[in-house]
Amino acid sequence: MTKDDLRKDLRIARRDHVTALPASMRTLVFMRPPAPLGALVPEGATIGLYHANPYEAPTAAYARHFFEQGHELALPRFAGRGEAMRFARFIDPFDDSDLEKGPYGQPQPLADAPLVQPQVLFVPLVGFTSQGARLGQGGGHYDRWLADHPDTVAIGLAWDCQLIDALPVEPHDIPLTAIITPTRIYGPFA
Repeated sequence: MTKDDLRKDLRIARRDHVTALPASMRTLVFMRPPAPLGALVPEGATIGLYHANPYEAPTAAYARHFFEQGHELALPRFAGRGEAMRFARFIDPFDDSDLEKGPYGQPQPLADAPLVQPQVLFVPLVGFTSQGARLGQGGGHYDRWLADHPDTVAIGLAWDCQLIDALPVEPHDIPLTAIITPTRIYGPFA
C-alpha cells in the first residue's frame, strides 16, 4: 500500500472516529499534557504547535497550558504556497486574535510576527507506528523543518485510531521523539 493510499484510508478512519465522539469529549481528551511529558519539555523552551483542523488531535488546550506555564508559543507560518515552513510567535492562545488565514487555509501568525525556533514541536499526523514513524499530510514541511533542526523534540498528537502496524519509511522521513494519544504515550524513542 502506498503512502497516498494509507493517507486516504487513515483520514477516513480519523474523520469517522472524531465525528462519533461527542464535541465535549473531543476537547477533554487533550485538555492537559500528560505528566510524563514534562520530562521532554525543558523549562523556558519555546513550544511549537499546529492549529488543528476539525479532525486532527486538538492543540488549543495544550497551547493555553504551555502559555500559562510561561512558555513562548509558535505556530507554522508560510509566506506563500510552496514556500518553506517557518515558525512565528503566537501570543493569543485564548482568542487567536494574532492569526490570519495562511496560503493553505490554516490560521497562522500575522506577517509581522517575529520568527522563532521551537525547541519542542507538537506535530500533526495522519498515521503513526508504535516505534515513532509518522505519516504526515504529504507536503514534507515538517520533515524538512525537523531535518534542518535535528535537536528539536518532536511530539506527535494523534487519535488512537491513527496507529498502524507499519509505514513505508523513506530516508527523508524524520521519526518522532514521542507520540501522545488519548489513552497512552508512545516513547520517548532513542
